[in-house]
Amino acid sequence: MSFRARLVLASALAVALAIVAASALTYVLVRDELLGQVDEALHARAATTRLRIVQDPESGRRFLDVPPPLLGGAPGYTQLVTASGSTIRPFAEGLALPVTGRDRAAAAGTSGDAFFSDAHVAGTHVRVLTLPLGQGYALQIARPLDEVDSALARIRNWLLLIAALGVVFAAALGLVVARAVLTPVRRLTRTAEDVTETRDLSRRIEVTGRDELSRLASTFNTMLAALEDSSRAQRRLVSDASHELRTPLTSLRTNIEVLARDEELPRREREELLLDVTDQLTEMTALVAELMELARGDQEPAETEDIRLDLVVADAIERTTRNRPGVRFRPQLEESLVRGVPSTIERAVSNLLDNAAKWSPTGGEIEVTVKGGEVSVRDHGPGIDAADAPFVFDRFYRAPTARGMPGSGLGLAIVRQVAEAHGGTVSAEAAEGGGTRMRLRLPELVETSS
Repeated sequence: MSFRARLVLASALAVALAIVAASALTYVLVRDELLGQVDEALHARAATTRLRIVQDPESGRRFLDVPPPLLGGAPGYTQLVTASGSTIRPFAEGLALPVTGRDRAAAAGTSGDAFFSDAHVAGTHVRVLTLPLGQGYALQIARPLDEVDSALARIRNWLLLIAALGVVFAAALGLVVARAVLTPVRRLTRTAEDVTETRDLSRRIEVTGRDELSRLASTFNTMLAALEDSSRAQRRLVSDASHELRTPLTSLRTNIEVLARDEELPRREREELLLDVTDQLTEMTALVAELMELARGDQEPAETEDIRLDLVVADAIERTTRNRPGVRFRPQLEESLVRGVPSTIERAVSNLLDNAAKWSPTGGEIEVTVKGGEVSVRDHGPGIDAADAPFVFDRFYRAPTARGMPGSGLGLAIVRQVAEAHGGTVSAEAAEGGGTRMRLRLPELVETSS
């Protein structure tokens, strides 16, 4: 069953329940009103009736002498009930009203309140008022309910007809409302189907209003925009990676072909070619590793934990010192607590240190500072050209002065990715007195004393 059909069915069912409840309430109120009028008439008849018991001299039976009502009103049917359950009826009446235990109790005086009851006498539905009189008698006055039952039957039929028409009208109105309400959903569905079929992530849905469906459309547009950005970044990454891999692969293939073709190649040249092949393989291995690091950064982040940033930087300095013994680090590390993924933050810090070491002269000094969730790395190299500063954290970007140096252009891009994934930032600036200062800022956790 479609959503529109379920919506129409739900609206029709809700209206049907409301109409049935209103009809039932109306029926009960009308019935109580009609019965109330009958009850008032019975009370009025009982208040104006003067009873007299007479005895037939021939048979010795007692009969009830009931005077006719004033002005020809409805007389009803009258009888007396004794405490034993016997009845005294008018002379000409052969039918008796049914007598219950409650009626006998009223005659015996154990029940002092008048009450109403319904009964069927000779197939006729009647309303009976029982009124205690004392001295062992109770008066019963009954009136037929034919007119009331007939009126209630007509009312019931009209209410059933109105309820049926109301349900039909509700279903038709629900169909119209569902069609209007689901128009944005149909647009959303068509757009999703078009995107699925054409793979065109630039499609958007026109958003009007501020209701839930408009918010859904806005969320869908946001999702499409995120997918479009992700797809564009993926294509750019693949394009840049293929471009960066093409040069070392071509050179590697050329060197291998030379080695395979020329068996009489001098030993020194062969060793130089083998060394070149080894360097190219090392460069390609590093490039692939950095590409995998970037790809993992685009996935769901790992579980975070509280990290002592100063300790992470200290470990990174120790490793970089072993790998690059030609430079010296001068750390100033204050205790700083951040929250994040230890391995990725450590990789970002290592990339900053490695970049500073690469640009530092032999024997140069690198100043590393940790304070308030910020890692500052300052080298004394040639510095960053103003034209290159906006692009140093882009993927595969390499300044003209760095084209002859080893590296893939991905190290600083990984730093920026890690910073953004942790809600932080990274920046590069010219340091006073020469060199470059790079700052990695992460949200610091403030410890509270209990």
